[in-house]
Amino acid sequence: MLEELHELQRQLHAELDAIRTAEELEQFRLRHLVRRGTLGRLRERFRQLPPEQKPELGRILNALEETVRKRYAELQQRLEELAEEQLSYDLFLPGRQSFLGGRHPIQQVLDDIVAIFSRLGFVVAEGPDIEDDEHNFTALNFPPEHPARDMQDTFFLTADRQILLRTHTSPVQIRLMRALPPPIRAIVPGRVYRNEEINPRSLAEFHQVEGLVVDRSTSFAELKAILVAFARQMYGAQTEYRFRPSFFPFTEPSAEMDIRCFLCRGAGCRVCKGGGWLEICGCGMVHPAVLRNGGIDPEEYIGFAFGMGIERIAMLRLGLDDIRLLYQNDLRLLRQFR
Repeated sequence: MLEELHELQRQLHAELDAIRTAEELEQFRLRHLVRRGTLGRLRERFRQLPPEQKPELGRILNALEETVRKRYAELQQRLEELAEEQLSYDLFLPGRQSFLGGRHPIQQVLDDIVAIFSRLGFVVAEGPDIEDDEHNFTALNFPPEHPARDMQDTFFLTADRQILLRTHTSPVQIRLMRALPPPIRAIVPGRVYRNEEINPRSLAEFHQVEGLVVDRSTSFAELKAILVAFARQMYGAQTEYRFRPSFFPFTEPSAEMDIRCFLCRGAGCRVCKGGGWLEICGCGMVHPAVLRNGGIDPEEYIGFAFGMGIERIAMLRLGLDDIRLLYQNDLRLLRQFR
């Protein structure tokens, strides 16, 4: 009977391992665990054994029955849980489609801009979105009556107008000059805020990239060469560009850089306001007062700076006619530029 018990043990465990459904488990119970099943009949035979064989065989029989019933209970619970999970799903629904994510067009353009200027020898710096009047206006040579200080142009955070959301990334110029000794060659990508009407060409919250170079020897010609190299790498070698005289409080002389409108090819559209050109960058030589406010002697060092809006560059590069499309989270648009 000992060999019979070992063989039955192997058989029962093999059958339990093969069970996959509740119906198969029930058939196992009816064959082996009911009163007249395999184990029940084996126990009746056990009662007829000589007394000297009962202790050892009884211990083996009890252990076998306990193990089999325990495995049966565990398997029954697992099959019941699986059945409940299947009931919670509609198996007739179509399968879910997986989507491959990607970088937002704004982030793609920002990464490309950083890569271009990194190849030109610039390092990346950052600054706070919440600024004070000193860094955002005063140290950048903005006069007290400058219109940018008005509430209709700037988001002030305190009643005394000393704390505000930065209106440009130029405040980081002052922070860099006060923190680092020349030479300085850095770009500053970041988000800026202006109290402007939202329309196809402008937003109240957008991104800029600021550039700053301070050294003993530099020139407007170097500034122009860097911006032309950037435009050709960003838009292509055949890109048409022009520089126009302009005015900024923190640069002297100042200029703006335009490129031929990609959308209308110079014929005139609502994005370029009919002129055929679109401004992508403001630039100029750093004003001596700004160098002095940054703790740098303008008699010993000279510098130039430039700033550009990332959204406008993205519009030109992607062929969009409305800047607001970049922020509407329309997958039909975003999937075109993954």
